[in-house]
Amino acid sequence: MASLKDIRQRIASVKSTRQITSAMKMVSAAKLKKAQDAILQMRPYAFRLNRILARLGAAVDVNEGNPFAEQRAPDRVLIVLISANRGLCGGFNSNVARGVIDLVENTYKPQWEAGRVDLLLIGKKGGEILKGKGYPRFPSLNDLLEKPSYDPVGKVAEDLMQQFLIHKYDRIDLIYNQFKNAATQVMTHEQFLPIEIQSAAPEEGPEPYYIFEPSLTYMVEVLIPQALKVQFYKAVLDSLAAEHGARMTAMHQATDNATQLIRELNLEYNKARQAAITGELIEIIGGAEVLRS
Repeated sequence: MASLKDIRQRIASVKSTRQITSAMKMVSAAKLKKAQDAILQMRPYAFRLNRILARLGAAVDVNEGNPFAEQRAPDRVLIVLISANRGLCGGFNSNVARGVIDLVENTYKPQWEAGRVDLLLIGKKGGEILKGKGYPRFPSLNDLLEKPSYDPVGKVAEDLMQQFLIHKYDRIDLIYNQFKNAATQVMTHEQFLPIEIQSAAPEEGPEPYYIFEPSLTYMVEVLIPQALKVQFYKAVLDSLAAEHGARMTAMHQATDNATQLIRELNLEYNKARQAAITGELIEIIGGAEVLRS
């Protein structure tokens, strides 16, 4: 059995750890509120923008003639991995890293073996996990997650669109965690380019009539790049909210585990203390009996 001093030191150490995890939980909860508000405000805008494109697709074939919708054999592929710059968030980073590994070892295995698959890493931890599994280093844009805003994220999306237009890549995919709630994150794989516009499902009520100005073709040319930038920005916001939710949940569980461990250590300490007191009493009684005899 451990000595009383050792148990006291362990209790003090676990209490210190519990203070840290509890503080991190509160910080993550505050950050989650801000990130959650951002993604919940973005989703309706992205949904309506995609629905407008879908309605345009009902009037004209959006996927025909637009350079961003050009379908090619995926000979050169870029995978954009959005993870986190920090750890202590459960399986958040490992989930998206596994998603990338599944793509390169299954979906794009021939291209990967031929050296025609590149990765763009947004977030340090995803790259560290891949490096630990023997994958080479790839370009990273980790600063994008510190204070994400539409303009810098939109510029990255524009650069990706340009690389698609000049045929540097035939397909660009996004891998990220989608925010569902504070306890649930869904690993998501989306095709970023070429863009695919589906026809809109009919809404209830009479079909609205639209007058397009200056022209339907012009509207399509303007809206598709905008929709792509919104899609990319939404993925970053989704990942950020999911990260804070995962970290808050992980720190909550760690705090609860520390509390349970402290209870167990206190019980062990009391048992050890009782055993020590009992041993001392036995020694005193034994000594007294020796003196009497």
